[in-house]
Amino acid sequence: MSNKPASVVSSVTNTAAIKIEPLGQKANLAQVVEKVNEIISKVNAIKVRDRGPKSERAMTDSDAFEVKFGSLKDLSHKEAAAKLGLSYGQIYSARGGYTFTHIKKDFKVS
Repeated sequence: MSNKPASVVSSVTNTAAIKIEPLGQKANLAQVVEKVNEIISKVNAIKVRDRGPKSERAMTDSDAFEVKFGSLKDLSHKEAAAKLGLSYGQIYSARGGYTFTHIKKDFKVS
């Protein structure tokens, strides 16, 4: 590794990056603690995505049909999740074909 100081860019998410200047090689404990506190405050300042409500139940075949082809197909993932009491991830997975792959346009709920 190089001994040259360089700025460090740590990618936290696809939407945010934190720029942190490195400490010198002769940093004392107080400087290290101060740098750690700086990093923590920068990480905590990053806005976390609001993906909507947590799941209250398991998704059913009829739920999957509604979000893919029915009355909820034009709503966002987050809005559909809120209406059904499901999570964003459940809606995303069903619409993306990762789960409920047997649900087709001509599916009949029994």
